[in-house]
This record gives sequence, C-alpha cells and structure tokens, in this order.
Amino acid sequence: MPSELKEKIAGEVVLSTHPGRTLRKWREDFGISQGELARHLATVPSVISDYEGERRTSPGASFVRRYVDGLFAVDRLKGGKASQRMGAPAPSDGILGMREFSVAVPLTALAEHLEAKSVSRVDLHRDLHGFTLLDAPRAILTLGAQEFVQIYGWTTQRLLIFAGVRYGRSPMVAIRAHPLKPAAVLFSAPGRIDPLAVRLSEVENIPLLTTPHGPKEILASLEEI
Repeated sequence: MPSELKEKIAGEVVLSTHPGRTLRKWREDFGISQGELARHLATVPSVISDYEGERRTSPGASFVRRYVDGLFAVDRLKGGKASQRMGAPAPSDGILGMREFSVAVPLTALAEHLEAKSVSRVDLHRDLHGFTLLDAPRAILTLGAQEFVQIYGWTTQRLLIFAGVRYGRSPMVAIRAHPLKPAAVLFSAPGRIDPLAVRLSEVENIPLLTTPHGPKEILASLEEI
C-alpha cells in the first residue's frame, strides 16, 4: 500500500499542468512544513518554495521521487498519522529508517563509506537505489509476509541493513523465504556469523557484508550520501 500511494502521488504530480501546486497540495495534506521537508532532503526551504511556486522549471522525476519519499519519511518520524489516514498501514516499529537515493550508488562505494566487509563470495559490483535499516529481532517477530513488503519502499534494488544481529541466520532465512529479494544485506555490529547465513547469501546471489558500526552511526553516515 505505501508504494501504491507513492506512485499515485508521483503520477499525479508528473501529469499535472501545475506540478508545483500539486506538490504543495500533497505536502499540506501531510501536514509537513517546507522547513521539515527541506531538512530531510538536505536542502533549504527556498528550494521547496521555488518548486511549489513554479519559479523553477518543472521538477524532474528524480526530484518528485525524493519529494514524495520525503513526505512519507517525515510523516513516519511523526507517527505515520497522515499516511495511515490515506490508507497505508501503520509503520512497523522494526523499521528504524529508510530512504531512496536520488542517484544510483555503487555497493562498493557504500561499503567503503560504512567500513563494511564482505563475508560471502558474491560479487559486490551492483548499484543500490535505496536502503532500509531494521531492528532484526523486532522486524522478524512483527513483520508478516504482507508487511515485509514495506521494507522495500520504491524498489527492491536496495541495501537491507539489520541491527541487533547475533549470528545472522534468521534474517537470511526470512529473505530466502520471501519472493522479494534485496540487492545486498548488511549486518550492523554482529556477533559470530552463522555459516548458514553465508551459504544462503551465496545461494541467493545476494552480497552479505558486516560493519562494526551501530545503527545510529550508520544512519548518520548514510545521510551524507
């Protein structure tokens, strides 16, 4: 449902004869200020104001995607009330953060940025379009098959990051069992990695990496990208 809502909003903006006014309408429907959205998008409120006031040329698809994704992300931080009112399910407390990148990011570059090391024999040369950071125990316990779709946002071409991992078996078993697959998996400050987790990574051709950093450090680092 969240992905369908995002597609609906983005489509309405792109097809509108006044895309700036449509952007503003949706931001106001979400109850989000220009300043709140600008901070999430790492820009200044005047940029949001210029697009909404149509003082800049029509926003491209990349900006519209970031704008719409930003509305949902800010709303999620505020409890998800607006998106729930529009029909989206309540956000899972197992999801600690998620974002779509404005441009594709090579996994190798992101791994270097997060000081991550590969633990499986799977090629790292692939692009990522976003990430989702999960509290592994809560996500596995609370997310059913339908709710699991929430973690993929706009695309499965993303990095799934699991915090609170001891051995990594459960996250990889869950990924193995679900038809949707991420582009790569990262364990945040894990214990000893279970050989089964590594084996499932190789069977599914999904790179498995580890980083010594905790979830707060990871989110702060990813905000720089």
